[in-house]
Amino acid sequence: MSNSPELGPLWVKLAGAGVRPTRQRLELAEILFKGERHFTAEMIYAEARSLRYPPSLGTVYNTLNQFVQSGLLREIAFYDSKLWYDTNTGPHSHYYWEDTDELSDIPPEHIPQLSVPAPPGAKVTAVDVIVRVRADEAHSECPMARFENFLK
Repeated sequence: MSNSPELGPLWVKLAGAGVRPTRQRLELAEILFKGERHFTAEMIYAEARSLRYPPSLGTVYNTLNQFVQSGLLREIAFYDSKLWYDTNTGPHSHYYWEDTDELSDIPPEHIPQLSVPAPPGAKVTAVDVIVRVRADEAHSECPMARFENFLK
């Protein structure tokens, strides 16, 4: 972490979202915002263990929840009650790779335009699409590597 965190872009990002930029929040933000990525609290907790003052798992969960509430992260809930987080907070859809337990973005050109009417007295706030996939047994290449090659 930089010697003057109050002058850094992460300090500005947190403060701009209404989050008090404490040392622990800034350290976790450095881990989280390394570009667009998908992760669980347990993944971040494992990465944060290398910090000089590693946070507890409870602190990681509390920080992630605060970042979700302030709009810095998107929360993605799965059927099996696992929570994932996404640094891309805009509308988009996901592949969930069942065999490797990974989440990746579906390119927007592959998503059909959905028009889902809201029930009376309500409004649609978001449509979340998660497509569960598994590696094709005929391919020996890692599914995520094959997907990244597909995007090129």
